[in-house]
Amino acid sequence: MKIVILGAGALGAYYGARWQEAGHDVINLVREGRAGQLRENGLKVHSTMGDYEVSELNIAESPDEIEEADLVFLSVKGYHLHGTIQWLKSLVQKGAKVLPVLNGVEHLPILQKELGEEAIIGGLAYIIATLDQKGHVVHTSPFHDIVFGPLHSSQQQICEELNLACNQANMNGGQSPNILEDIWNKYMFITAFSGITTATNLPIGEIKSIPETFVIARKLLEEMKELANAHGIHLTEEHVHKAFENLKGLDHEMTSSMHQDRRKGLPLEVEHLHGGALRLAEDHNLALPYIQTIYAMIKPYEAYQE
Repeated sequence: MKIVILGAGALGAYYGARWQEAGHDVINLVREGRAGQLRENGLKVHSTMGDYEVSELNIAESPDEIEEADLVFLSVKGYHLHGTIQWLKSLVQKGAKVLPVLNGVEHLPILQKELGEEAIIGGLAYIIATLDQKGHVVHTSPFHDIVFGPLHSSQQQICEELNLACNQANMNGGQSPNILEDIWNKYMFITAFSGITTATNLPIGEIKSIPETFVIARKLLEEMKELANAHGIHLTEEHVHKAFENLKGLDHEMTSSMHQDRRKGLPLEVEHLHGGALRLAEDHNLALPYIQTIYAMIKPYEAYQE
C-alpha cells in the first residue's frame, strides 16, 4: 500500500515505521520543524516489541510532493485537526481514503463534512509511545493495536487491503464489524485514564494505591457509558467493568499521553476529550459531574501553556 502518515509524532511514526518494515510505501507528511528533525536524526523505534530503524526515510512537507496515495493515516492531536483539512482535501482528490485515529468522536463529523462520507474510515489505536529528544519513538507498552472499519459501504476493499497490511507488519491490526462502538469504547477508557492521571499529575500505579482516588476513574467510565448510550451506542456495564480491570492491570509507572504532555509543558487535548464529552452531553441535557470536575482541574494547565 501507499500510505501517508500525517502527524508523524510518536503514534504515527511508530505505525508508519512498522508498515515500512513490512515492505509498504510510506511517506511522512510533516511540518518544517519535524521534517528537519527527521532528516538530521533519522527515525528509530525503540520498542518492547522489537527495535527498528527506518533505512530509507521518505519525508514530504506538502501534499504537492505526493503524486498518489491509497491511505492517509491521520494521527495528529485533536487541537491540530483543523490545520490538516486542506492537506487532506488535496490527498483525497488524489484517491486516498483517510483513517483518523484521534481520540474522541467529534472529529468524525467534521472530517465527513469537509471531505465527504466516502473518504473517512473509522479507526482507533491502542499504544503508549512518546518521542525522545532526537525525535525517535519510544514504545513502552506491550500493545500496539489498530482497529478500523468502514463507515461507508464503498470502503470495504480498502479495509481489506489495510487488514492485510497490518497482518504483514509487526503490530496487531484488525477490522471491526462495529467500529463506532469500538471508537466510543476507547473514548470511554481514554477519558478516564488521561483524566485521572493528568488531573492528579501521577502515574496510574500511585493512583491505584489510593482507593478514594482510583474510584473516580470508574465514575468517569460510568459517565462515558451513559453518554455513549445517549448517542445510540450500546456500551454496557460489562464494557465499564472490563475498562476498569484494564486500568487495574496497567504497570505501576504507566501513564497517559496527556499526562506526558503535561509533564513536558506541551499543549493538552483536554478540550478535545473532556470538553468534547461535555459538549456532546449538552445535546441530550445529560449531566456529567465527574467529567466536568476533571475537565475543570486540567483546564488551568492548558491555559498556562497557551
